[in-house]
Amino acid sequence: MTRAGCIRGAILIGAVGSLEVACRTGAIPSTVVIAPSAMVVALVETLRSDDIGVHLKRTLAAVGIAMGLSVAGGFAIGFVLHRLPFLRRAFNPFLAAYYAIPHFAFYPLLIVIFGLGPLPLIVLATLFAMVAMIVATIAGLDRVPRVLLKTARVHRLSLLQEVCRIRLPAAAPHLLSGIKLAVAYSFIGVIAGEFILSTSGIGHEIAYAYDNFDNARMYGLILLVLGTVTIFNMAVYAYERRLLRRRGA
Repeated sequence: MTRAGCIRGAILIGAVGSLEVACRTGAIPSTVVIAPSAMVVALVETLRSDDIGVHLKRTLAAVGIAMGLSVAGGFAIGFVLHRLPFLRRAFNPFLAAYYAIPHFAFYPLLIVIFGLGPLPLIVLATLFAMVAMIVATIAGLDRVPRVLLKTARVHRLSLLQEVCRIRLPAAAPHLLSGIKLAVAYSFIGVIAGEFILSTSGIGHEIAYAYDNFDNARMYGLILLVLGTVTIFNMAVYAYERRLLRRRGA
């Protein structure tokens, strides 16, 4: 393990250990936060319950669809904006100010348009995540070395060949960063939407546990969300590191 990895591990272990000690000694009341070990036990018990499967399936399905749409759509829009500078100049102010907009204020409007159900959640999460992918795509394509593009012209590659063999591999680190952000924003969009009006899903279950003072279940579900996002992002990070090693970085 690298020195940076050791430092990260030490900070994480120290933070979790300190929280465990503070909770077990009563420095932090269990009505506020439960011990990390109790969160793990609550998570296992929650996963064993019969009703969690439906909520988990609904949330993951919505996140998966939103993530797919935001990554594919974000890449396509980012690619078009990169190829058409005049269009990019027109959209740049909107992209810069996009995350200053309170997206969740539009959730009631989305319900009016798309009705109750998972569709407004998917649309909300897609809108929330897509711009991160657009910005990452533009940044990645901007940084493709000119020598590679000249090489593509020398070999008379078609646009499709140039994209697949030159631009995508060269922009991969930025695209992977965009994917990681899109995953996180998709989870935020879906779960935050479920908090508000949904009648099912992990976000709804967390809100329901909070309203009923069921701290164990609430923290167990929060741990489930954190674990799921972390595992996915670590898988993308591992692939990114492997890609960089192949390039000799």
